[in-house]
Amino acid sequence: MKQKYEQQMKKGVLEMLVLRLLTEKEKYGYQLICELKEKSDGMFHLREGTLYPLLYRMEDDGLVISRWSEPKGKEVSKKYYRLSKEGEETLGGLKELWNIFSGTVDGILK
Repeated sequence: MKQKYEQQMKKGVLEMLVLRLLTEKEKYGYQLICELKEKSDGMFHLREGTLYPLLYRMEDDGLVISRWSEPKGKEVSKKYYRLSKEGEETLGGLKELWNIFSGTVDGILK
């Protein structure tokens, strides 16, 4: 039962976390997967089938911009994502909302 609720909670914050990671520099999908796992001590261990649809939706919504890298030697081309101006603004609003939301939940749980 715990896993069901954990998945729901993760789903609710995933977009905000991905936007936050993209504030640092542009990144490709697998890089985001690894960074989320590392920075969350394994709490956010995503599959590609979870992250890529989220990135595509965020791109459709204008929150991120993508570009393909030029392949070098045996290296394959990678799709890099970066935050758009709208993505920056959205992240700011999500962080504000998260602070209110988490504070309210903490208050009720005490």
